[in-house]
Amino acid sequence: MWYLFIVSSTPIRYTSSSGERRIRVHTAAAPVVTDLSEMYRQADTGAIVSLLGRIAVENSLSDKLDSVRQQLQLKLVRSLKEYRNLYVVQHRIGGRLIFPESLKFLPLYILAICKTLALRGGYADVSLDERCAAGFSMMILPVKRLLNFIYPSLYRVDEVLTMEPNKIDGWLKRLPLTFQCLDTGGLYLLDDGFTFLVWLGRMLPPELVNNILGVSLANFPDLSKILLRECDNELSRNFMKILRYLREKDPSYHQLSLVVRQGEQPREGYLLLSNLVEDQMAGTSSYVDWIQQIHRQTQS
Repeated sequence: MWYLFIVSSTPIRYTSSSGERRIRVHTAAAPVVTDLSEMYRQADTGAIVSLLGRIAVENSLSDKLDSVRQQLQLKLVRSLKEYRNLYVVQHRIGGRLIFPESLKFLPLYILAICKTLALRGGYADVSLDERCAAGFSMMILPVKRLLNFIYPSLYRVDEVLTMEPNKIDGWLKRLPLTFQCLDTGGLYLLDDGFTFLVWLGRMLPPELVNNILGVSLANFPDLSKILLRECDNELSRNFMKILRYLREKDPSYHQLSLVVRQGEQPREGYLLLSNLVEDQMAGTSSYVDWIQQIHRQTQS
């Protein structure tokens, strides 16, 4: 497919550190389309989320966090409203919320950005060190890793541990980040690219826990000191194979492993519940409420 491009050049005159006068020319090329719908069809959600996330982090240095989150929401509403206006005359869309296939996950990722440690709550709700670290990560991560950082991968692993090792990879499916997907009798793994969080449901069989962790929870109540290692049993070997499989997706990073038990507060709330993007948490909307807000604003 061929595209026309508009090219612009901007010269900059400056003086080097040695006193030399120099000219630097910046040239940018942008594709041009005659049909705006084509632009929406070719939109890159990852690139858009990466750019908006970086802009939001920069704005948070000089503006209120609530204002930064509102700006993100306003940009999303404007883009969906423009897309709606393209079709409202030609098609009977009624009061539906419509968006191009290429941007179907954009509302979810924008909500995820608003709930990151870098932008959530007020300045006193997250420690300064944690907020700065999260903001720094959002500024430097490549697109694929950024998407996994703001919307971590959640897997249920207890159901695949008894499978043959060569079949585990195909049955390891990502789950929505909502508490409704967590079964009290399940073993789950949350991966944000930096950390593996192993969540133990309160009804998980003790034998399974003992095989995976290599210790009895009754004799080892402080899970923050658990060191995951491969034990001499099939369940443990399969579990460690899953961790190796996920690490091999990006060998440049090695996720640290943490273990938390259901109901273990405040560790469970901080490590897991705060990452359930689609649920309502302190001062933030659930994904369903968020979509309804976006829908109402695109109609106005």
